[in-house]
Amino acid sequence: MSVLALSNCLPTLPQSSPSQSQSETPKPLSPLLSNFTTTTTIHNNSISWTKKTIITALSGALSFGLVFSPPCSVALESPTIQSPPPPPSPSSEYCREDEQVLKAESGPELVTNAGIVEEAWEIVNDSFLDTGRHRWSPQTWQEKKEDIMSTSIPTRAKAHDIIRRMLASLGDRYTRFLEPEEFSKMARYDMSGIGLNLREVPEDNGGVKLKVLGLLLDGPAHSAGVRQGDEVLAVNGVDVRGKSAFEVSSLLQGPNETFVTVKVKHGNCGPIQSIEVQRQLVARTPVVYRLEQIDNGSASVGYMRLKEFNALARKDLVIAMKRLQDMGASSFVLDLRDNLGGLVQAGIEIAKLFLNEGETVIYTVGRDLQYQNTVVADTAPLVTAPVVVLVNNKTASASEIVASSLHDNCRAVLVGERTFGKGLIQSVFELLDGSGVVVTVGKYVTPNHRDINGNGIEPDYRNLPAWSDVTQHLSQCSKLQG
Repeated sequence: MSVLALSNCLPTLPQSSPSQSQSETPKPLSPLLSNFTTTTTIHNNSISWTKKTIITALSGALSFGLVFSPPCSVALESPTIQSPPPPPSPSSEYCREDEQVLKAESGPELVTNAGIVEEAWEIVNDSFLDTGRHRWSPQTWQEKKEDIMSTSIPTRAKAHDIIRRMLASLGDRYTRFLEPEEFSKMARYDMSGIGLNLREVPEDNGGVKLKVLGLLLDGPAHSAGVRQGDEVLAVNGVDVRGKSAFEVSSLLQGPNETFVTVKVKHGNCGPIQSIEVQRQLVARTPVVYRLEQIDNGSASVGYMRLKEFNALARKDLVIAMKRLQDMGASSFVLDLRDNLGGLVQAGIEIAKLFLNEGETVIYTVGRDLQYQNTVVADTAPLVTAPVVVLVNNKTASASEIVASSLHDNCRAVLVGERTFGKGLIQSVFELLDGSGVVVTVGKYVTPNHRDINGNGIEPDYRNLPAWSDVTQHLSQCSKLQG
């Protein structure tokens, strides 16, 4: 079994609710925003991996299955290839040992119909977090296994049908089965813009190095000479050792048809080479910003609209904030209306831009220890000026992480409507026959220990208040926390 981390496309909200139609343009909350027209842009993101694969959150407002429905189905045509790594150097014992591990991991396994069902059962047994209020228990789940395994499973189709019904019995709308064809589509998503996926590999000294896990056949990186198993050392001269796969994927992004230089070490023992790769696939900037004059021109507000959390979100928002500061912005509006999410890690990194070092961004809760974490800011804030965050009922997932983090740390006032309420973490597990299961494994809890999922976040104001009220509100919040 392997665990897949997918940063999914922006999902569609339920069609049964007219008030949540994606095509609806939100109404401005004040004259400050009256000349702004909202557009929702949907982009494809990618797979990241650790160990054999990285485990991360699926961000979005609805079932994972919507990742593959239009318009998110615009995937690359070439499948991910798993080329064998370069042969080891005869003089290196380390290389030989590593090669043996890779061969062991990729070796054939005996796949039976009963084994596939049991594997799916064990994933739920080990990792599933019941957010439906006591519909699942280890005892009833064990009884279900005994009942299922006592029957004959003559065909693979029968095995898949049993898994579907088994997962449906959990009563969790986000936990579901993926056919092999559905699961394989995930490997076609590319966040780097040059057709490769990265994984973080822990080192003996406690550090982390980045390796190329998969390449798109005939994609830009593959055509330029990057190979599976290569270690990425630098991007455009910037040393990336110690950086996360998310950070490096963001560095690889850039305008279409421009070039990026990637310094790689081929295999574990091969030569180091700097390779120039032409970008062909790129996420569009999700940030729109401008400076607004208020109080009869005596003060300036920096308005920033963030449409989604893709690989460019943090970098472009930093550029926007710095430029607005240089232009004289003394306060900021961050517009997250109709932002359904995207990359959860991008949301976390953006929240950190506003927080003091050591302040809590979000808590994650799960049965597995790896999902029981406290995420904290690790640097000084980029801006300390007052912030208003605009939200509505289509503000979801990663957007809710940012909104709640800034709100609970007294860094921002929330204005608008109650948010959507999607605060769950899903992981995608590959089964031995190439099919997969999407399982809810955790949830997000705000710094003030509020459960986002199913509840959403209530704003402080329905309409944009005077800036003097914003400043007073944040001051009182800080005193209460103190």
